[in-house]
Order: sequence, then structure tokens, then C-alpha cells
Amino acid sequence: MKRHIALAMILATSIGAAAPDLPVSYRGPRPSPGFDGRLSVMTYNIHGLPWPVAWGRSSAFAQMTRQLGALRAQGRQPHVVLLQEAFTQQAQAIGHAAGYPYVVEGPSADMGSTEPADATDARYMAAGSWARGEGLGKYVGSGLQLLSDFPIVGVRRMAFPAFACAGYDCLANKGALMVSLRLPGRADRVDIVTTHLNSRHASGVADDRSLQAYRLQVRYLSDFIRKAHDPARPLIVAGDFNVGSVAPRRAALLSHVRTDWSQNGDIDDAFGDAVRHHMPLSDDARYAHWRARDWQFYTPGHSTDIELERLDVPFGHAPDGSMLSDHVGYTATFDLNPRRAITRIAQPRA
Repeated sequence: MKRHIALAMILATSIGAAAPDLPVSYRGPRPSPGFDGRLSVMTYNIHGLPWPVAWGRSSAFAQMTRQLGALRAQGRQPHVVLLQEAFTQQAQAIGHAAGYPYVVEGPSADMGSTEPADATDARYMAAGSWARGEGLGKYVGSGLQLLSDFPIVGVRRMAFPAFACAGYDCLANKGALMVSLRLPGRADRVDIVTTHLNSRHASGVADDRSLQAYRLQVRYLSDFIRKAHDPARPLIVAGDFNVGSVAPRRAALLSHVRTDWSQNGDIDDAFGDAVRHHMPLSDDARYAHWRARDWQFYTPGHSTDIELERLDVPFGHAPDGSMLSDHVGYTATFDLNPRRAITRIAQPRA
């Protein structure tokens, strides 16, 4: 118990402190891309936790920047990059350094929620443990960041209520970030959402407690999407959903995806769609699919359809087996075309 209390105190006093990171120095070319009907979106949890929770990340962040810059120099960079765990200043500098002209942060540490707690929520909070990071307040923001080559014409943010978290995850002000993109030559905007939901074992609490927080977060995320998203526009929702192999988490997420994130259940997930259509997948793509933490969901708008063209993995395992993060960073390329008269009805499956 003393060890857990000491760890919580270290987190509470140090998680927001400046890390001994070096600034990212790489600067890539910054040409403005055109839009040919294809939109590429990468989601990547970059393991940018603050010092002393994580250390020695300078080299990895610099390599991420160089790699994104090299892709840009070849005209192959993702148009949109969704980052999770971008907590440190160096992690947050990757986008501009890699040539992205538009960078938007998710909820900050001081962004609150107006959602009231009911009796069940009050009992849940009363059972919390400050030794596991609960009830100590928010020491960092959401760690969410969106990088874009295309103009961002709308931004909405949402922080989960203080009672909708479990364990050490409560020290970060998790929530969601939504932006609306204006694509050159297209009348329809595209809404893109990123989020990072409560972890399981890493939260440091029992599974039933983390599951309760998870269900709350999925519910508030779905409320946010329903209120903030214009269903006339295509929608992409991507990030670290921390589903894994836990059936109750999968059920909680997908039930809301089908009923709240789309019209008439017309929504897909990238890995599920790729598997159903026998698209070629690399070993890293199959690995990310198997882990079932990083997802991309998408649904069309009233007049614009959205279909998956391919999946690529810019950030996976090196030949020696090492990775720049503890997650794979993968890109889904979507075709955006005028909506067909016959609507496909699909349910997301892993």
C-alpha cells in the first residue's frame, strides 16, 4: 500500500512538470497538397507520457518527426494525423516540425464538464482511491492532438466528467476532440473525432471499476458526437479505444457506435472492412487488428459517401523488432465520392 501511495504522489507532483526533453529540430518541406477525392487519416498513440512516468522519449519523437517529414517529401504523408498521449511539449511539437500547417489540441487540464453526477456516480466516486490517482485532480490535459494538411474550419472539445474515469487515468483530463475539415474543391466538410478511453490494467484498479468508467466514457463520447456532428457530413472517429480482448468493452463500444454514431447503422470500422473485403494487410496491420485498441470508424454524409481504399502502417515494427511507441500507427485512406442511390448497411466488426 505504501508503494502505491508513493507512486500516486510522484504522479501527482511530477506529471505536469517539464520533462528533460530536447526540442524537435527537424523541419520538412511544407507544400500544400491538392485533393483528388482521397483522404488519408492516421491514428497513433505515441506514448508521450510525462517524465518520470516515461523517459528517454526524445529520440523516438525525433524519429517520428523525421519519418513524417520523409513521407511528406515523397508526397505520401497522411493528410490528417490523430495523436494520443501527446502530453509533453516535445510530443506536441511533432506536427509543426513535420510540416503540418494546422495543429489543434484536445481538452486542456483545466477544461471542466458540466455533466452532473447522479446517485450511482456519487457512490462510484466515494469508492475511489487517491492512492491509485483518483480524486487528485487533473495534472495534464487529454493528450489528444490533430494535425492536418487541410484547413480546419470548426473545433469542438469535450472533457469527460471527473467521475467518469478510473485509476491513474484520472490524472489526465481525457475526453474528445472534433474538427471539421474543408477539402479543396468540395462543398461538404468532413467531421473527424479523436479520443482516448480509459485503460484496463494500466489504470491500476480492478477490472469491474475500470469497466464502469469505460462505459461512462463511451456514453459521454456518444452524446458528444450526437450533439456536435452534423449528419449531413461524413464522419471519421478514430483513436485509442482500449478495447482489447475484453468482451464487455467491445459490446459497450459497438452498441453505441451502431446506434448513436450513424444513421440507420450505416457505419464501418477500417480493420473489419479490410478483412471482409480481403484487402492485403501487413504483419503490423494484422498485429494492430489483433490488439483491438486503435480503431477507425467511418460513416457517410447525406450527399457524400466514404469507402475504405487501403490500410498502410507508417509506424510499426523495425527489422530488429523495436517500435517507436507501444502502439502501431496506421493510416486508412478513404474515397470520398457523391453518395450512391443504394445505401450499404453494415455493422462494425473487428
